[in-house]
Amino acid sequence: MSRINEPRMHFDFEDTRIEITALTRDHLMQTIAARLSAQIGFALATINLDHLVKLRKDPSFRAAYAQHEIVVADGNPIVWLSRLANRPVELLPGSELIEPLTRLAAEQGVPVAFFGSNADVLEHAAAVLKQRHPGLKLAARIAPPMGFDPCGPKAERLIKELAASGAGLCFVALGAPKQEEFAIFGRGLAPQIGFVSIGAGLDFIAGQQIRAPRILRLLALEWLWRLALAPKRLALRYFHCFTILPVQALRAWRLRTAPEQPDAHPGPNSALAKPMNIHRETER
Repeated sequence: MSRINEPRMHFDFEDTRIEITALTRDHLMQTIAARLSAQIGFALATINLDHLVKLRKDPSFRAAYAQHEIVVADGNPIVWLSRLANRPVELLPGSELIEPLTRLAAEQGVPVAFFGSNADVLEHAAAVLKQRHPGLKLAARIAPPMGFDPCGPKAERLIKELAASGAGLCFVALGAPKQEEFAIFGRGLAPQIGFVSIGAGLDFIAGQQIRAPRILRLLALEWLWRLALAPKRLALRYFHCFTILPVQALRAWRLRTAPEQPDAHPGPNSALAKPMNIHRETER
């Protein structure tokens, strides 16, 4: 039985609602295949606890996120919250979307672009993916400089370069919130391109970073592996993630027990959603 029309898992932030729009991997792949075939672009975000922390504090990030046509669950806590709310979604980490989407692009003859990370990572990731997916067309590899403003004049020039390359699918590896803001900025300037935010996904493929062993991922302990590798960078981030869990669990339970209300917080794919200015005054 199709679940597409069932109430979706969502998160509310003041006047903004963020919905998880892709409930399963099959649903996601069918949606993207149709858009690539029709040359209709999109922006895809991968929501996790760290994003929830940032979304609560950052209006520009919320504005960008709310304009994403596709949002998937990246992280077991998001999946657990969806089950608690009786609106279950499948775990779809951004780093695990690169291979199937690259395969899909190769099958459909859609040129692919990489944007972000650094030149070495992009070169090595390109070599690996070309070997794994014969027929893959790589239209562009762009590593922006440090301090890159995802919505500034330099970003506009690079998006025009992406559009001129003929790319139909672009993996964006800038980290949050830059990659989501860049994706929406690009979506407006190059509406034929699908922008997929994948964080460190290309670093994993290039061998520059090592993902947790599969057994740890199955046990939902990948966060512990990452913390052990970069404690100074991640300890505070994970602390903030843990502190929001009780409130998010309570909200999920309320979703489970309360009747569905009309959407007063326009989010992805909402006809009420209005374009918002996501440009930041200060450079990152």
